[in-house]
Amino acid sequence: MSKNTNLTGQPVICQLLSFLPRQIVDSCVSEHQSDRYYKTMTTWKQLVFMLYGVVTKCHSLNCLCKNLLFLEDRLTYLGIDKLPAVSTLSDANINRDNRVFESVYQQLLDHYKDELRPVESSYLDKQVDTGRIMIVDSSTISLFVDVYKGVGRNPITGKKKGGLKIHAKLPLGGSVPDLVHLTEAACNDKSFLGQLTAEKGAIYVFDKGYVKYRKWKEWSEIGSYFVTRLNDNADYHVLEGKPNHISDYADGGIISDQLIMLNPSKEPLKARLIRYKDPVSGKVLEFVSNMFDYGESTVILLYKYRWNIETLFKQLKQNFELGYFYSDSSEGIKTQVWIALIANLLFSVIHRQCKETEQFVTIVNMAAINMCSYISLIKLVRSGRLSRMERDLKIIQFELFGLTKGGVFENSKNPP
Repeated sequence: MSKNTNLTGQPVICQLLSFLPRQIVDSCVSEHQSDRYYKTMTTWKQLVFMLYGVVTKCHSLNCLCKNLLFLEDRLTYLGIDKLPAVSTLSDANINRDNRVFESVYQQLLDHYKDELRPVESSYLDKQVDTGRIMIVDSSTISLFVDVYKGVGRNPITGKKKGGLKIHAKLPLGGSVPDLVHLTEAACNDKSFLGQLTAEKGAIYVFDKGYVKYRKWKEWSEIGSYFVTRLNDNADYHVLEGKPNHISDYADGGIISDQLIMLNPSKEPLKARLIRYKDPVSGKVLEFVSNMFDYGESTVILLYKYRWNIETLFKQLKQNFELGYFYSDSSEGIKTQVWIALIANLLFSVIHRQCKETEQFVTIVNMAAINMCSYISLIKLVRSGRLSRMERDLKIIQFELFGLTKGGVFENSKNPP
């Protein structure tokens, strides 16, 4: 008998999709009527096939469909008994509304909200309620076709490439964004603020691209907070506060903490301006906020944690296929992005269930390379370092065939 005790009843692709309750998909299909005009390529099948391509990082739709052949009958566990034609999957990507996959993501996020609860920061938990801190940012994905308008001027040598922008809101210490909005790359970042429903007591942290004084004023009136950097061309005048003595910040520190009036000529907004000299780079940074009752270091540290969302975008782009797209249509491109977000959510749940005993990228790679394997992914991840016995690849059954008698396993001149 085999010594392997890590076997499970389903291949890895089915183990992964077991974290996606089928009732969620059925509910979204019913809501959007996404299967109304499809006989064979249902929403569920499209999701399974595209998820396989996104996780295994197939570079084309043809490559995806060819690689599905290696799964053979393993997809029957998922109720799929026929592999797709390239044209059939392509038509589904072009014609099916991507919003059904957006709904799957949102319902899945709500389903796992307890398991994906943000990890508290030990540096801020005594100063502010870390559960109320939200980081806002965007990331651009370059496209080889001008489906979406790209950023910047057209190059002299040729036509500008298109681009898609992912706007996201991430709780501090979280691994999955709880609000995502997809636009063309040319869309201004500050338009995303209109998608936000500000909550009283919440703290929103973002960069210079989200300058919208009217929205900031609305937030201040309802009791929401913001922390960002001040633009170089910002119009303001100082109401009170003087700079510290140069001896206090010569080697780095707080230069000044002043009360200012932003945009005084149009819609004035009272805010707090903190100038800070970085002790490492020597750069002077200007932070603006409406958090009047908190220490300067708290405001500066809040902005520093804004970089956590950059880790999310890096994780999304490096682990899932967002460099090559399986469709050149608007719906197909957005569908692939939503399925990449769903894959990131599923692996984040697995990562948490394994108590983060292994790196996120390692878990994704293990699954991607071994989609056909029946070994339990979670059990293997939790096992940590392999023992000497587990690293011994000798299998007892082989001895029945007399390996020492020049069989195909030992005789290089007689290959199997």
